[in-house]
Amino acid sequence: MVEPHRPLAASSARAFIDGGSRGNPGDAACGFVLELADGRHEEHGVFLGRQTNNVAEYAGLLAALERALELGVGAIEVRADSELLVHQINGVYRVRAGHLQPLWRRAQDLIAHFHPFGLTHVMRAGNAAADRMANLAMDSRASTRPRPQGIG
Repeated sequence: MVEPHRPLAASSARAFIDGGSRGNPGDAACGFVLELADGRHEEHGVFLGRQTNNVAEYAGLLAALERALELGVGAIEVRADSELLVHQINGVYRVRAGHLQPLWRRAQDLIAHFHPFGLTHVMRAGNAAADRMANLAMDSRASTRPRPQGIG
């Protein structure tokens, strides 16, 4: 069951993020959807080249947060279907993989700009648009946004 959406407060946004790779590592991409309080809606996909699935998931978060900052968003609710990402960002799991630690730190730096910030796990069915954008970027090997900072 998909959680119903609450109305957004002014200068806030809701983001749906996803990342994936075909092979692990393999061709990877991330996708995100931003729903802004003023009614604007953006969908983006970013081709990442050869990366792991977990790097692609982090890239989705970083790309969404970077775009939200560009748009002047002050508060954000993020939804992701990666339990690992959600638990690492929320402090439930430690980030043991060395290649993910700089991405976690970058995420924490970005998160500090949002008040409040929330990251919630959703089932895959509740994240279909972000998944579609990631798959479009993988299929086309093209991006609608630049790679997030820290993603090689």
